[in-house]
Amino acid sequence: MTEPDDPLGSWTGRLLRLGVGISPDDARRFVHDLYAQAQSDRDDERAKADFEREE
Repeated sequence: MTEPDDPLGSWTGRLLRLGVGISPDDARRFVHDLYAQAQSDRDDERAKADFEREE
């Protein structure tokens, strides 16, 4: 299920080990969405910090 180059694979595996009833596809989508949102939030924080530094 996880490939060596897959940064989300280990997190997907951890989520799947937490409990039963989570399909691998659902777990992967959740981890992907969480990662994408975290990246977006981080980008927003950087943009805000850059803007404040330029003022």
